[in-house]
Amino acid sequence: MKKAKARSDRIDWLHALPMLLVHLSLPLAFWTGAGWNEAIVCVALYVVRMFFLTAGYHRYFAHRAYKLGRPMQFLMAVGGTTAAQKGVLWWAAHHRDHHLYSDTERDIHSPTKGFWWSHMVWFLCGKHKETKFDRIRDFAVYPELRWLNRWWIVPPALLGVVCWLFGGWSMLLVGFLLSTVLLWHGTFTINSLSHVWGSRRFDTQTDDSRNNPVLALITLGEGWHNNHHHVQTSARQGFYWWEIDVSYYAIKVLSWLRLAKDVMTPTAKQLARHRLKKGTHDFGKEAARRLRNARKAAGRYYDEKKQDLVQAVDSARRAAEEMVQPAAERSGSDAS
Repeated sequence: MKKAKARSDRIDWLHALPMLLVHLSLPLAFWTGAGWNEAIVCVALYVVRMFFLTAGYHRYFAHRAYKLGRPMQFLMAVGGTTAAQKGVLWWAAHHRDHHLYSDTERDIHSPTKGFWWSHMVWFLCGKHKETKFDRIRDFAVYPELRWLNRWWIVPPALLGVVCWLFGGWSMLLVGFLLSTVLLWHGTFTINSLSHVWGSRRFDTQTDDSRNNPVLALITLGEGWHNNHHHVQTSARQGFYWWEIDVSYYAIKVLSWLRLAKDVMTPTAKQLARHRLKKGTHDFGKEAARRLRNARKAAGRYYDEKKQDLVQAVDSARRAAEEMVQPAAERSGSDAS
């Protein structure tokens, strides 16, 4: 059983081969060359697809932070799928599990299992390949989403073909593949870094989520991760005006255009609840766990040394008694 579990935690190299080949293909851009057109397309595809991932896959499908009509819902799913991060139902279902078991043994990509595991190994191992339909029943009822979830490779493949047709190999390599790799690692940093690097405004109790403005910039607002874990159903993750949240701004525009509705934001009561006191430095759940373990280890060490000392004293007492007893017996014999 343990061996089977260990195998399921390893990288499935056949499953990981496409991602590996995409990474290895990027240096070919030095031979094909690339200009401003390729660079502009690369940036544009990164930003647009990051929006579909963060506003669509994450805030809409995983957390239902706002409502969309069925055509717009499908468009959001297709846009997120072009980022080549598997199917929309697969992604949202696993993300719901992350929040359910955040930073515990059952968390699918907790950084407590190591940086590389949380960054990408969990994504490539055999353990998490299947879609957990029981976690995403609300959206699994739509046949078009089930089809898209099964054939998720079609949208990114078509986008790659379009880039190649309009700009040749350089556009495919830089405009499409490079932006895809940047998307992968940009979104993966939320799993690997946003639970270890940053500050905490709220005591989320069951996890070590953190706010990080750098991660927020590269993910259009996902870096306000402690905010998000505090109010998971909020479409707005940058709770204050100085916390830049581009995805929320775009969702707000969709609501003005009547394409999105019931956009949820944190209430005053939610903003006040479980707030860390000013001046308090919260080390987070993982640091607190390590501190507790260190205290337990120190206690065990103290108990062991105390026991060793007691045994040494007892041994010394017995040795002294053994030395004194023959002398006493000789003194008694001399007296008689």
